[in-house]
Amino acid sequence: MSIVNIEIKAKLADAVMVRQILNDRNARFIGTDHQVDTYFNVVNGRLKLREGNIENALIYYKRDDKPGPKKSDVRLYKSKPDSSLKSLLEESMGVLAVVDKVREIYFIDNVKFHIDEVEGLGIFVEIEAIDKTGELGQERLLEQCNYYLELFGINENELIPVSYSDLVLK
Repeated sequence: MSIVNIEIKAKLADAVMVRQILNDRNARFIGTDHQVDTYFNVVNGRLKLREGNIENALIYYKRDDKPGPKKSDVRLYKSKPDSSLKSLLEESMGVLAVVDKVREIYFIDNVKFHIDEVEGLGIFVEIEAIDKTGELGQERLLEQCNYYLELFGINENELIPVSYSDLVLK
């Protein structure tokens, strides 16, 4: 499955406030997922295997490392927990980094929100405006991201330009 996202990641000072805003807007709470993302060595983009209680997938994506909303081209392969896929990837590609997090997952229409507590890094919010069909377009996705950035009161200095894997490797 190929998907286009416009997304942001930001260090979060007040998770309670973001949760309240989401609840006030009747966001659909999917659940809390303990996820381990294993990133593999690749020439281009990023490849990670997500293992969780709710979400399990092999995810390949290309995205510029820059603050603020950015386009992400994503290819997603849904996997089964405890499959032999991880050992095959570890052996063939080598592990770049492992990110362990507890993630709260919410949706409002096509916009997905994560409140992440990342081991060793702190608490973050991610906003992903998702276009699975190509009908919404990048401009609309960008508008959605910017709307929620403003609504949550996220400042430019709180934006994170890179992946959690990059932060873990520092």
